[in-house]
Amino acid sequence: MGMKERLQDMLAAGQDNALLRFSLGELLHKDGEHAAAAEHLGQAVAFDPDYSAAWKLYGKALLDSGAPAAALEVLEHGITVAEARGDNQAAREMQVFAKRARKRLDTPDEQAPR
Repeated sequence: MGMKERLQDMLAAGQDNALLRFSLGELLHKDGEHAAAAEHLGQAVAFDPDYSAAWKLYGKALLDSGAPAAALEVLEHGITVAEARGDNQAAREMQVFAKRARKRLDTPDEQAPR
């Protein structure tokens, strides 16, 4: 049984906390399951609203799942959280992801013919 399955079993058994959700979200994200990862990461920040790393990965998972508007909202909140905690590295990384999200929002999938 892999780590992801163990964490899912712990969750099913009623063990639920920010670290478990973050760990599960991180593994799902690495496996390319971005939407599922975002769900768990959203729960992680619900448990611990000051969890900078969870905000960062939550925003990235949303961005990777094709939801730039939601990602931008999450990342902007995460930047505020990280800056308030003095977590400047996480804040800088989230600013990069937020810039990507804004770019995707400004660029339609198909260019209009001229």
